[in-house]
Amino acid sequence: MFNVLETALRAIRRNILRSFLTMLGIIVGIAGVIVGVSMGAGAKAEVDKQIASMGKNLIVIFSGNMSRGGVRGGFGMQPTLTERDYEALRRDVTGVSGVSPEVRTTVQVAAGNQNTYVSIWGTSADYEHIRSWRFESGANFTESDVASANKVCLIGKTTATSLFGEGVDPVGQTVRIKNAPFTVVGWLAPKGANAFGQDQDDLIIVPYTSAMRRLSGDTKFRSFNVQAESAEALESVTNQIAAVLRQLHQITADKEDDFSIRTQQEMGEFANANNRVMTVLIGAFAGLSLVVGGIGIMNIMLVSVTERTREIGIRLAVGARARDVLRQFLIEAVLLSAVGGALGIAAGFWLAPMLTTFAGFPTLISDSSVMLAFSVSALIGVIFGFFPALKAANLDPIEALRYE
Repeated sequence: MFNVLETALRAIRRNILRSFLTMLGIIVGIAGVIVGVSMGAGAKAEVDKQIASMGKNLIVIFSGNMSRGGVRGGFGMQPTLTERDYEALRRDVTGVSGVSPEVRTTVQVAAGNQNTYVSIWGTSADYEHIRSWRFESGANFTESDVASANKVCLIGKTTATSLFGEGVDPVGQTVRIKNAPFTVVGWLAPKGANAFGQDQDDLIIVPYTSAMRRLSGDTKFRSFNVQAESAEALESVTNQIAAVLRQLHQITADKEDDFSIRTQQEMGEFANANNRVMTVLIGAFAGLSLVVGGIGIMNIMLVSVTERTREIGIRLAVGARARDVLRQFLIEAVLLSAVGGALGIAAGFWLAPMLTTFAGFPTLISDSSVMLAFSVSALIGVIFGFFPALKAANLDPIEALRYE
């Protein structure tokens, strides 16, 4: 076996430039596989991290999911969720550890001589627990603040930096939201962007009663956030929510819900859908490169068989069997493909971090993707090298010795 490998290496080294050009298609294809899989894995890991930052066992109920005239309204576009619904969910749904309504508006906020437009979220006191939000300093507002519509707020890190400067603790400071003075009681720890690219730290959270009465004028909610007690309780809680809301909204069996329920897992799958499409497209292009590389190997091996016809004839004449010749040329093809695969893996390991560094795209190279890429490269050598090897093995010794 060692002699066969030595002969194969000698044949490849005989024309090193031609061998490298033959391997180029494999190198590009395998590098594409490594980069594509690492991009998909990196994007999925990032989305999973962002979804996890939303909290645990989260269920979001959106308003306005009605079909009218064949067109489906967007989530939250038609407000249908009320304070009565909120109280019913808190009272009648079992297996939950927190419920919070959500109302949003964007207004100008000022502090001292600084001002900026900020997203204001009106929520209940449960929201901080539901979304697993930690505090840099201060604490959450209370149910008493919600009931009294007190002018207190929690501030995100991005907004705090814009209004008070880098590293300044805003707790105890006053911000003017639509000219109404709100006292900052909590400084939220940073979370970064969410699964849809929005900065979760550029916001101010106030009691929903304060938001509705003093800021937005809304009488209904865009969504509810519900946290189930455990992952096992998600399905039961979701079914209970649907039943309670259908009863309150008097929705009969023949009518469509005027709300939509999404679990945290479903939101993660939705966010990952585009990543899967991108990974498939990159994989398809890499696959084409591998096929082109395989055809190149087949072509060069056929040329090699033609160039070495007399050598094959001598081997067969001195006692070599057809299967020995077949094995020799098959190993040469696999070796070409495997070396190309190894170089492609090295190129992929170099390109993936470059994407992260210069394009900011998250990548994650896994051992399984490397093993898959190398196995594919070796398999291509077997598939595309078999026909030339078979042709060499089937040469007639006498005709081969006559070949010039």
